[in-house]
Amino acid sequence: MDTWNLVALAVTFGLFAGVWVLGRIGVNFAVLTIGALVVGAAVGVVFRDHVDYLAPIGRIYINLLLAIVAPLVIVSILSSVTSLGSTAKLRTIGVSSTLWLLGTNLIAILLTLGLTLELGIGRNADLETAGVDTRSLDEIQKPFAEVFIGFFPTNIVKDVSENNIIPIIVFTLLIAVATALVAERSPQKVAPFLSLVEAGRVIIYRAVGFVIALTPYAVLVLTAGAASSAVGRRDQLLSLLSLLIVGYVACFAHTFVVNAVILRSAAHVSPLAFFRKIFPAQSTAFTTQSSAGTLPVTTMVLTQRVGVPSDIAGFTAPLGTTIGMPGCAGIWPVMLAVYAVNGLGLSYGLADYALLVVLCLVVSIGTAGVPGTATIVATTVLAAAGLPLEVVILTLPISAIVDMARTMTNVTAAAVVTTVVARRAGRLDDDVFAGRKQAVVPHEASARERLDAALGDVTVPSGVPVGACSIDDRPTEPRRSLGAR
Repeated sequence: MDTWNLVALAVTFGLFAGVWVLGRIGVNFAVLTIGALVVGAAVGVVFRDHVDYLAPIGRIYINLLLAIVAPLVIVSILSSVTSLGSTAKLRTIGVSSTLWLLGTNLIAILLTLGLTLELGIGRNADLETAGVDTRSLDEIQKPFAEVFIGFFPTNIVKDVSENNIIPIIVFTLLIAVATALVAERSPQKVAPFLSLVEAGRVIIYRAVGFVIALTPYAVLVLTAGAASSAVGRRDQLLSLLSLLIVGYVACFAHTFVVNAVILRSAAHVSPLAFFRKIFPAQSTAFTTQSSAGTLPVTTMVLTQRVGVPSDIAGFTAPLGTTIGMPGCAGIWPVMLAVYAVNGLGLSYGLADYALLVVLCLVVSIGTAGVPGTATIVATTVLAAAGLPLEVVILTLPISAIVDMARTMTNVTAAAVVTTVVARRAGRLDDDVFAGRKQAVVPHEASARERLDAALGDVTVPSGVPVGACSIDDRPTEPRRSLGAR
């Protein structure tokens, strides 16, 4: 056994103990996460090439996050749609969410295009693509028609097992809308199902809380691994350093500058306060490199810290892991395209760049929020634009490092859009955002209360178990169906 690996593991467990003690004495969760990020980077630098025993710990955390994603999306959307009260509200929020998500990606595309053209990224790179093996990209390169067909599920069990979010969302929306339509005529018939959905939501959110509590520990080991890897690749990175730096500049500019403008103008909230509140989600995204895996954390901070109602957070945030994705579907493919054009001295005109913008926007519909997505998107975009795929291979040494910033950009954009949608719907809780009151988290509301909220004036009478198909008969009050709220 490697002695230095054991030493690194022992030091890490000692740091875990420190994190636990600080948490017990009431140190803020965000402060713990920031501290873990800094300490983890130090561990990675000090124990370079000797952090092999830490990798399984980080992998376990990522697996737990990914395992909870599909159940969370299903119960969140089912509960969200029934809580919205009508299919009209669902259409409004769905259209608004989709347009804002695509809008943030369009801004990222144009921002990156302007930045890379102004800086002339790749102009002196003298790229040589001859002899570069691109066979590894053949399997992930798919025509858009095939990608679009894949949005619609054929085996929902398989989609759940593989965390294919778009088919899961489509199937869940089908069931949710059907439930809403049945409830318009016979609310008592869907009462047991709604009770089951809310019970599932309570359980899943409690499980999410358990996983999120592990975030500082996971951030520490994941950052240590990333720092160790980055130090080990520094010789390889020198030739690609400019691309790496511009990638981070573009990601951070979109994350903190563009989103600050959107928050101030469209959501009417303080950007600095917002970024402080969602930092746990940003740091988790940065270290796990998975937008989908970060979804449980994103949903929690939006509902408990930002003041977004759970039905909107449960609908728009999952949508943001598959639509828009400005880091992976906007910034990175545009950067590689301009890098290829300048590095190879290709002739590229205004019409070509306009096509590139459209391609990035179209491909961003259905992007998977998992590690490696940016490579798939870049391959698809470059192939469709007629640019050499060899560039994707040449930039792989820095792709994983830039992916940390790209994922943080994705998650931040989804959180910002969710907040904007809540504000435009008139449902953002300013008291929760300002810290004047605590949000009522889903597991704190009783199943009866959630069921009553979903059914409007159709209630379960006192003394009848939740799920019983009884209707409160109060002659002085009108009864409303789920669709009439």
